[in-house]
This record gives sequence, structure tokens and C-alpha cells, in this order.
Amino acid sequence: MHPRFSAVAESLHGSYERLLASMPMEEGYRWPREKVRGVYLFSEGGRDLYVGRTNDFRGRYGRHCDPGASHRMAAFAFRLAREATGNLKATYRAGEGSRDALAIDPVFSESFRDAKARIRAMDFRWVEERDSVRQCLLEVYVAVVLQTPYNDFDNH
Repeated sequence: MHPRFSAVAESLHGSYERLLASMPMEEGYRWPREKVRGVYLFSEGGRDLYVGRTNDFRGRYGRHCDPGASHRMAAFAFRLAREATGNLKATYRAGEGSRDALAIDPVFSESFRDAKARIRAMDFRWVEERDSVRQCLLEVYVAVVLQTPYNDFDNH
């Protein structure tokens, strides 16, 4: 392994430990005034489910779970709704099973709303990481170590 990459990879564990040691955000949480970049983790009932990265925690949290967040904004909720409705196979072609088609399906729409509410009730932790390369690698590191079931790194 190249020494530069190795140095970055070896430095990720401290951020991972800080993420896990952080207290989950509670109702009424006061977000920092400035945008904060880094990696976040959604957990439910002590089970780590989804890790992501962002350049704005407040905005990204809202896009995951605000009732008005669209299917293009709330990827985690969309994935939970796919699971709940049995629409597991993603398709990127127009028509049945596509994101747009599912978004207007009444059964799927209800499940999507429920998923956003479920996410709002989950534990949300985050750790700041300003460097974009470290942020990217930390997201993958956390997802691999915690085996978060709702992360995938497939290409579209």
C-alpha cells in the first residue's frame, strides 16, 4: 500500500471512535450556526443502520427525514420504503419500479412517509471531518466496520 494512503487510512480509527462515543442528537438539538462537514450515523434500538457524509449536517439530516423531503432527497428513507413494500430491485429506467413511479404509488408513498418518521426517531450521531478525502474514506470505513445494512456503494 502506498505510504500516503496508508497514513490516511490508519488515521481514520480515531474519528470512528469519536463518532461512536458521541451522544445521539436529542429533540430540540441546537445545530451549530455554521455548516459543519463530516460523517454521520443513524442507529435504531442499538443497531447501526446507515452511515453517510455531508458538507452540512443540519441540511442533510432534514433531507433524510423531513416530511416534505422528496424521493430524490431522502435516499435512506426511500431504501427503507423499498424494503417495506417489497420493491427491492432498483431500476433507473422510466416506468414500473422506477423512483418516479414508486413516488406516485399510494402504497409506496405511505411507506416512504413512515420511513421518514422512523428515521426522525432514530439516534443520529456525527463527527466533523473537513477534509473531503478523509470524509469519503471515513464513510466507507465506518460502513465496513459496523456492517451497516442500508449502505451500498454500487454505481448507478
